[in-house]
Amino acid sequence: MAGKFRPGARRTRTPKLQGKGVLESITTEGPFQEWLGMPELYRHTLVVDAVSYSYQTEDPELSVALGDVVVFRYKEAGKALWIDRNSLGVWIDPATFSR
Repeated sequence: MAGKFRPGARRTRTPKLQGKGVLESITTEGPFQEWLGMPELYRHTLVVDAVSYSYQTEDPELSVALGDVVVFRYKEAGKALWIDRNSLGVWIDPATFSR
């Protein structure tokens, strides 16, 4: 019975995809309001190591800058790559981390 699960069985979740690279460019669009009562959202297009990712947030400014090495989790949605909310950050090299 491949592909079937018995009731109460634990299903394993596929792990999130992870990205890391140098942030080459940022393009911001918005604000957009998807529906009434939802906060205004900004859509950022980030190019990391020549690959384009989309990121949606309430903030018009990001906490990362051009040239930073960034890390994030993302998912593939059709042909687009979407960065998970609150997963974008600057990578810290442990060799240069000061105490």
